[in-house]
Amino acid sequence: MAEVSPFRGWRYNPEMVGDIASVLCPPYDMISAQDQEALKRQHRHNVVHLEAGEGLDWSALVQGQYNRTASLFEDWMRDNVLLQDQSPAYYLMRHKFSLDGVQRSRLGLIACVGLADYQERQVLPHEFTEAPAIRDRVSLMESLRANVSPIMALYRDSGGELDPIFQKAMANTPDVESSDDFGSATTLWGIASPGDQDVIRSFFRDRPVYLADGHHRYEAARQYQLDRHAEDPAASAAGLAHNYVMMTLIAFDDPGLVVLPYHRSLRGLAPPQLDRVLERLNEVFQEGPREGPMDAASPAGIVTEVERVGREQRVMATIGPADAGARLLTLRDGAADADWGPLAVSEAWVLEEKVLRPELGDATLEHLGFLHDHDEAAQGVADGRLQMAFLMKPFPLGVFEDIVGDGHRLPRKSTFFYPKLPTGLVINRLVGEL
Repeated sequence: MAEVSPFRGWRYNPEMVGDIASVLCPPYDMISAQDQEALKRQHRHNVVHLEAGEGLDWSALVQGQYNRTASLFEDWMRDNVLLQDQSPAYYLMRHKFSLDGVQRSRLGLIACVGLADYQERQVLPHEFTEAPAIRDRVSLMESLRANVSPIMALYRDSGGELDPIFQKAMANTPDVESSDDFGSATTLWGIASPGDQDVIRSFFRDRPVYLADGHHRYEAARQYQLDRHAEDPAASAAGLAHNYVMMTLIAFDDPGLVVLPYHRSLRGLAPPQLDRVLERLNEVFQEGPREGPMDAASPAGIVTEVERVGREQRVMATIGPADAGARLLTLRDGAADADWGPLAVSEAWVLEEKVLRPELGDATLEHLGFLHDHDEAAQGVADGRLQMAFLMKPFPLGVFEDIVGDGHRLPRKSTFFYPKLPTGLVINRLVGEL
């Protein structure tokens, strides 16, 4: 199964940068142009200088666009802004954060995971990717020869086999303690004991890992690996750094593992098209039972009701079109055919494949939008930017594990793992051996 190895990470030198929180950033796909500039102003060594590179138009890749980024990375290593650990280690990260006023905490093991084709079933994807983003991340790796941000992946540890090692590590003085102005705190410990490393390595040999966030980065790393193999047959040797990619591995059972819903929206449909979509929607779904009124002005309450009803059945809520208000919809009895397949457990799949696509065909994605903020979705309908919003429930992790474990990929934007992992705690260079 998965080959999960320690590595000699590069980490910020606190004597050079001060508070580590000031140099961290989100993954590249969460960074807008405005965010990038704000992070650069926050600290001249913020990792956004490396992670987002010199531009954000990832569909318009130009040769050499990351040359300056590579020079900056070399400068930081030469000037001891970044220091490499002397011995290979796993890195245990505790990430504390607040959600809806509740304090939560999750543990992640930062490690290098052996790259392999999906068909080998060592690393299991759950969504499809787009070529421009992959090309961009390959270009960044070609320039930096490094992984800057870790991919988020999940694993099953029902017996708590790794808990003793994690508890042992957390009893030590942490290497990094950092908190930001948004209530997030990050703590990092190294796991350098050869015995503990052997236990971790053996544990993952018996099980796969599930990609949660970072499919484009994984496939870019795989392409980077294959390019190295094409250049030199000896590059396939075990232990070479470019045959691995950095991940943060989180247990399915971790109480701090949070999946939020990704909602859907419609825009730009001609009135006859919208009417046909509504007709088909009413053929597949029906008004469902609810405990109180559905108020389009209170999307948080609607999402709570969708989640409550969704524990027992397939459900979503709609807002709009226009002043139609909000409705709670459940799948009609007998609407699902046996040939719908395993993905029919997903309301998003039913909506796209059995309501929208039969009417809109190849133009479906021109009109279908994705957003994880329910207030933004409701406001978009209220001010006329959106014709309709579909408020979804979070995708259940148990169903996620079953479906992805059987080799299926979910509809696009089915999961929003919250919060995103911080980028910049550890950097993995793709040069020489791990």
